[in-house]
Amino acid sequence: MPRLRDSLRLFGDRRWRPAPALIATLGLHAAALPALAVAPWAWPAVLGVLLANHAALGVLGLLPGNSWIGPTLVRLPAAAAARGEVALTFDDGPHPTVTPKVLDLLDRHGARASFFCIGRRAAAHPDLMRDIVARGHSVENHSNRHDMGFALRSPRAIRRELLAAQTVLTAASGTPPRFVRAPFGIRGPMLDPALAGTGLRHVAWTRRGCDTVCNNTELVLARLTRGLAAGDVLLLHDGASAIGADGTPVVLTVLPALLAALDTRGLRAVTLRVALGADPRFV
Repeated sequence: MPRLRDSLRLFGDRRWRPAPALIATLGLHAAALPALAVAPWAWPAVLGVLLANHAALGVLGLLPGNSWIGPTLVRLPAAAAARGEVALTFDDGPHPTVTPKVLDLLDRHGARASFFCIGRRAAAHPDLMRDIVARGHSVENHSNRHDMGFALRSPRAIRRELLAAQTVLTAASGTPPRFVRAPFGIRGPMLDPALAGTGLRHVAWTRRGCDTVCNNTELVLARLTRGLAAGDVLLLHDGASAIGADGTPVVLTVLPALLAALDTRGLRAVTLRVALGADPRFV
């Protein structure tokens, strides 16, 4: 069985370079004390600037496509797009009843996907984790506990959380994750320094269905297929799907239609590992 340190060698260590927003934040904080020493009466303005800076960091954490707080993948490389590939990804699993049905649907269309799994849920369903891999899909890291406070932690605490998940997911599936997606898709500025040296790379999405909060299957499908093109990274949830009007998890109703749409457009759903396998930035 692969060991944790082996899984961290898959990409080699990446030295951390502060992202632009973090450089700006450090600069503003470094300038605050001298400014107050020269003009102590200006403290309201200084405080306002610092608060605005932190608010901006919070907004950036909610925007999946920005690189201001660290590199992230939102689209596949040009080579993968040229091959007609899209990356189909599922979050928050595994789910004991939904995930097997998702796997069956993918099998029927010859589609492959990347499952961003929660460590604690994976530990409870090791047989299902092995089935995901046996069917040709990949297991990736979606944290160990998936809690709301993830983005607010220190780099050390974030790293500890991700490595705990890495250990569990590697043991449960037999393969070490290569990619990570932040819980709820919220990236704090401390995620990038936490990832340095782990070999993990952050992946966001090109388009998502919002299927955890929307039970209108037509609307979820429209969000995923409007403008759908080669190179897209698509996000659905097998572990926290909303329930449709007929009592069926939305993902199980949307997925067959989405896979049919991919077939119609001549697109092929592959794992992130396949799509990025020959990209020097990820190997």
